[in-house]
Amino acid sequence: MKDLIIYIASALVDNPDEVMVNEIVGNQTSVLELKVAKEDLGKVIGKQGRTARAMRTILSAASAKIQKRMVLEIIE
Repeated sequence: MKDLIIYIASALVDNPDEVMVNEIVGNQTSVLELKVAKEDLGKVIGKQGRTARAMRTILSAASAKIQKRMVLEIIE
């Protein structure tokens, strides 16, 4: 799942080298913390949060397949 978020975020931003994802693993739920360059933050969030919502939807659909809950947090 970490690779999926890195792939999507790298395609959206101007500085793909600065895309970092930290995974915090829990028993039922894992949290993916996405960090991008400050100037690319708006591109990842999108207008009214649509891009971020779409990334979360893709992540939840993919994580349902492995029967684990994943949450995406975008870190400033």
